[in-house]
Amino acid sequence: MRAQIDEILNFWFGELDEGFARPERGRLWWGGDADSDRAVAALFGRQVRQALNGELDHWSENPRGRLALILLLDQFTRMLFRGDGEAFAGDAQALRLCEEGLERQHDRALEFAERMFFYMPLEHAEQLAAQDRCVDCFMELLAEVPEHHKAEVQNALDYAHQHRDLIQRFGRFPHRNDALDRPSTPEELAYLNHNRNRWGQ
Repeated sequence: MRAQIDEILNFWFGELDEGFARPERGRLWWGGDADSDRAVAALFGRQVRQALNGELDHWSENPRGRLALILLLDQFTRMLFRGDGEAFAGDAQALRLCEEGLERQHDRALEFAERMFFYMPLEHAEQLAAQDRCVDCFMELLAEVPEHHKAEVQNALDYAHQHRDLIQRFGRFPHRNDALDRPSTPEELAYLNHNRNRWGQ
């Protein structure tokens, strides 16, 4: 179990410096690169399926295992099933893991970059209460990081605000409607026609 957890975290974060990943990790995280999607499928496709089926729930007993499980359910699903409704199949499980982990203060045992992804299920939730909590978590993180890393966390906080504003406005993410076979309202269509910011999918 520990070897699998370490493999997932090492793949995603690489070598951390002062709790932060090297800038080139952004290409893996945010690039939407087909090669990265294929690599995740080849390396971790089986674990993603196991996580979705609840077979790895015991990983959540410790902070690093919980984070690895969140990555499988919240990040790797989006890479394996990009553009398909299944990309969001792990969101509810990931949100539960995140919220339970916050209650247990598991996030406090993690490095700064790791905490940013620990909070991502809140940002991906189509629930305003989760979005509010996400903003609060990033604000707390911003107050804790060294001065020379604040810009990176401020950028993440800005995105958290953008996600929350969209849920506050529509109650859901309009850019998911096609993948989830949800009809868009006229207001959502107007938004989609004039806004290209879809955060990957």
